[in-house]
Amino acid sequence: MHPERTAYNKAQDGERRAMCELLATLLHKNLPDAESKVWHGSPVWFIKGNPIVGYTNRKNSVNLLFWSGQSFDEPGLQPEGSFKAAEAKYTSADQINAADVTRWVAKAKRIQWDYKDIIKRKGVLVRLRFD
Repeated sequence: MHPERTAYNKAQDGERRAMCELLATLLHKNLPDAESKVWHGSPVWFIKGNPIVGYTNRKNSVNLLFWSGQSFDEPGLQPEGSFKAAEAKYTSADQINAADVTRWVAKAKRIQWDYKDIIKRKGVLVRLRFD
C-alpha cells in the first residue's frame, strides 16, 4: 500500500482507522493500476491524472467521494459541492458495503468528468469519453 496513505490511515483513531483501512483496501483492489497519493490532505486515486475517488476523515464521518459520482445514478451517493461529485458518509466500518463500493468504482472508471483540466477550462467541466 502507498506509504502516505498508510500514514494517513494510521493517524486515525479506532473505528475511523478501520473505516479508512477498509476503504483503502477496496479502492486499491478495484483500482490496482491507478495512481494514488495523499492530495489536499486526503487519499485520492487518479486515472491519467484525473481524480476519481478518495476518502477523508471529517468531524462526524468518514466520507467516500467520487469526483464524477452525480453521473452514476446511484441512490447511495449524495451530491457534494457545485460540480459533479457525490459521496457516501460512514460512521462505522460495518456500514461500508463492498459490493456498492465495487460497483461505484466500476462506474468511476467509465464515467469521468475532466477535473484535471478544470482550471485551464476556467471552471467548465467536460465529460471524458471512453468508447
